[in-house]
Amino acid sequence: MKKNFKYYVLGWAVLFALFNVIAFLFGGVDNEVKYTSSFWIGYVFITVCFFGQIVVSFFALNQDNAKKMFYNISVFTTSYSGLIASFIFGGLCMIIPVLPYWVGAILCAIVLTVNMIAMLKAKAATDIVTDLDSKIKAQTLFIKALTVEAESLISRAKSEDVKAECQKVYEAIRYSDPMSSDALSSMESQITIAFHKFSEAVSADQIDAVKETTNEVIVLVDDRNKKCKLLK
Repeated sequence: MKKNFKYYVLGWAVLFALFNVIAFLFGGVDNEVKYTSSFWIGYVFITVCFFGQIVVSFFALNQDNAKKMFYNISVFTTSYSGLIASFIFGGLCMIIPVLPYWVGAILCAIVLTVNMIAMLKAKAATDIVTDLDSKIKAQTLFIKALTVEAESLISRAKSEDVKAECQKVYEAIRYSDPMSSDALSSMESQITIAFHKFSEAVSADQIDAVKETTNEVIVLVDDRNKKCKLLK
């Protein structure tokens, strides 16, 4: 992801250089007419937006994984849209030398304000989604971890009968409701204790103990699922 950002910086630098070439080498023969207050307001406005956009891009795109970058795409696209808008309105200030400086200043201020508000909204939405994702991860950790342990027991089973019981427990846990809550903590503690006994029986290859604890785990998981439905 960081390599992609480096490529983006190169593209940004080329575009910024091109903007300066066009701004100072083309259009207008008489510099006194060209470089008016309106021109400089437009030029400074576009330049500020340029650097503001690359700063936003750094935080939005320079991420360690694709998921984080995906969450920040809305912030990046908003900043990019603001840069395009700065080209339009700032460009008008630059190419219309007779435009009163105060008109250019107001136009640029409006565009900048609208863009900042849009970016703040996008960032707030991104933070909400990120927090929600973190909460979901925490709330589904119990079942996910238990599913991994149950699957691991299947491969560790020493006999086919024990393996069949492990498969029953795995299927029961795998298809159970993944969402957890404080109201389920007591029941999940019971499941953890029962699963630990089941795991010990599997390791000892004691089929009678395995069958007994299999039923215990499955009943507790089923009771948990029923309580999950009541809590929704």
